[in-house]
Amino acid sequence: MVLAVDIGNSNIVIGCFEHDEILFIERLSTNQQCTSLEYVISVRTILEINGLKSDKIEGCIISSVVPAVTETMKSALERLTNTKVMIVGPGIKTGLKIMLDNPVQLGSDRVADAVAAVNIYSAPLIVIDMGTATTVSVIDKDKNYLGGMIIPGLRVSLDSLTMRTSQLPKIAIEPPKKIVGANTVDCMKSGIIHFSASGIDGVVDRIEEYLGEHCTVVSTGGLADKIIPFCKRKIIIDDKLLLKGLMIIYNKNNK
Repeated sequence: MVLAVDIGNSNIVIGCFEHDEILFIERLSTNQQCTSLEYVISVRTILEINGLKSDKIEGCIISSVVPAVTETMKSALERLTNTKVMIVGPGIKTGLKIMLDNPVQLGSDRVADAVAAVNIYSAPLIVIDMGTATTVSVIDKDKNYLGGMIIPGLRVSLDSLTMRTSQLPKIAIEPPKKIVGANTVDCMKSGIIHFSASGIDGVVDRIEEYLGEHCTVVSTGGLADKIIPFCKRKIIIDDKLLLKGLMIIYNKNNK
């Protein structure tokens, strides 16, 4: 069994896979102040909750966009499992042809998403990852990673709105009773959900116009299931996409 860890700005997603099967997925809050020992305790607890022992783990792979946590988590996993920890980055084989001005700048989470997408779905592809930031990745029909977009995430936008206004409350991201809100909270819910959904539809339309062909659209991330059902475009929700990518990358580098 292999532990796969994705360190994001808001959450750390921890999964375990064996061969081509994902056994579980759990989430922790990202805390840059946590020590290696604290992460050891957290990961060990997750394994125990899922009926597994650390001595059954044969390897680990990390994708991270939070450098301050990467080494701390790596140290924790090495201490807990006594195995080598792979970090997605330069020197790791992905099979992905990245056509950016500086490929090193591409976040490892977007690499993992793209690797999974090209191995599971038909190209050309648009991959939308909805986390702290909403990222859009574009892959052409020859499976080349062309680039994409980085957009402020839903929660970031809402937090900014409530911090900069005196009468707007913090709200949960959930559907309003109807599209035309009749009170402040429902107006905010309708605004964030329908504006985001229509924005995604519009972005997909413009990318397809740029490429000159229809694309398979896949969405993942913690907020995808809140917004994608309100889109008019056909968009596949795959909440395991990133961990599937880490599994493919791990296997590719351990043949």
